[in-house]
Amino acid sequence: MRSLEEQRRFFASGATLPLEVRLRWLKALGREIRARQEEIAAALRADLGKSPAESYMTETGQCLAELRDAVRQLPRWAADTRVPTPFAAFPGKSRILREPLGVCLVIAPWNYPFLLAITPVISAIAAGNCVTLKPSEYAPATAKLIRKLCAACLPEEVCRVVTGDAAVAAALTRERFDLIFFTGGAAVGRKVMAAAAEHLTPVVLELGGKSPCIVDETADLHTAGRRIAWGKLLCAGQTCVAPDFLLVHRSVADRLVREIEAAADRFYGPDMLANAEYPRIVNQRHFDRLAAMIPAGDRILSGGRTDARRYKIELTLIDADLSDRSPLMQEEIFGPLLPVVRYDDLDQALACIRRRPKPLALYLFTRSAGRVRQVERTVSFGGGCVNDCVLHLSSTRLPFGGVGESGIGAYHGRTGFETFSHKKSLLLRPARLDPPFRYPPFAGKLPLFQLFRERYRRMPPSLPCQPVS
Repeated sequence: MRSLEEQRRFFASGATLPLEVRLRWLKALGREIRARQEEIAAALRADLGKSPAESYMTETGQCLAELRDAVRQLPRWAADTRVPTPFAAFPGKSRILREPLGVCLVIAPWNYPFLLAITPVISAIAAGNCVTLKPSEYAPATAKLIRKLCAACLPEEVCRVVTGDAAVAAALTRERFDLIFFTGGAAVGRKVMAAAAEHLTPVVLELGGKSPCIVDETADLHTAGRRIAWGKLLCAGQTCVAPDFLLVHRSVADRLVREIEAAADRFYGPDMLANAEYPRIVNQRHFDRLAAMIPAGDRILSGGRTDARRYKIELTLIDADLSDRSPLMQEEIFGPLLPVVRYDDLDQALACIRRRPKPLALYLFTRSAGRVRQVERTVSFGGGCVNDCVLHLSSTRLPFGGVGESGIGAYHGRTGFETFSHKKSLLLRPARLDPPFRYPPFAGKLPLFQLFRERYRRMPPSLPCQPVS
């Protein structure tokens, strides 16, 4: 691929290494995003029906926050650090250097097509890499806008935007990149990882899964209902960290359902489908998949209406249980359907979560500090919130990523910089001092080796690393 070779030559020239150059590119990207906010909002409206306020809150504003953090902190992130040197290597100095990986591929999804394309690009450029970016073909207006935006503020050798369908993405994954960063579903993530294995290319996979939301009997139900409804209805439920099913203590389940329903009415009115601020399902195929999940009969606790013409589905609460083998409880829903599972014993509920693949997110609503400790220590998940939903993604100081089947690797803020960097270890020793004890013959030297190793073990294990000037 000629364009990839051009990026490799550009990277090999060292043009991306100076921090002042990286900062100039990041600042230019920030200026371009601010100048095109109305265009970005219009593209997101065309692709997903998002309102300008939701577009800024969940996409544009998040990107600008990521840029501000990177610009302010980059000199600190990129500085060499000094670490303790073992006694056996005395006299010497040990350093860790951060170097860029090279040319990276970023494959973005359609549900947050601007945020999830630009945020990893910010991390990659901050770390000194060149990027090939593949936006989603399911969000064509945003893909076109991203291509125009990047061309206006970044050299093509630094950030090349490639549009096209899944065949284009598959072809890109077969190329020899230095890192592949993929956000999407687990099925495609497996294909990306298999293709990357041919070249032993490292991968970051931001996937998803069935993220549980636990509400115990001590929770503030009014606040819980409002925050759960908000988290579930962002992008019409097409959010990888949206609550995928509720685990509610039986004694408060009916009240919680009423609170969620009331909150949705306050947000979008009694006719949610007619509200222009409520986003739509991305396309016909996804709409049909979700509509087929809605059960008939009295299992629907609230909602259930759809609008096939506008690809809209209202918030639908569905009575369910953990033994349900239907797609509703076995697959990631990725839409405004919310199964409600009643539990009597929290330990049993947590055991059921642990038997499932590790989720990308977990949410817990409780007033009990003991319950918080119990959940955080006994359940593995990518990240989450206590007494809120989704909001952990807003912090650039919190790494975002999955665990197990919900993903590999993490990013945001400094973690994103580290993801796109290699930590190079370096031991510097003077040539003039060369004690002979390390060299053969070794007769009688074992006690000396053991002494040096014990001295190293007794060094403070957590000496702070100081930046190297």
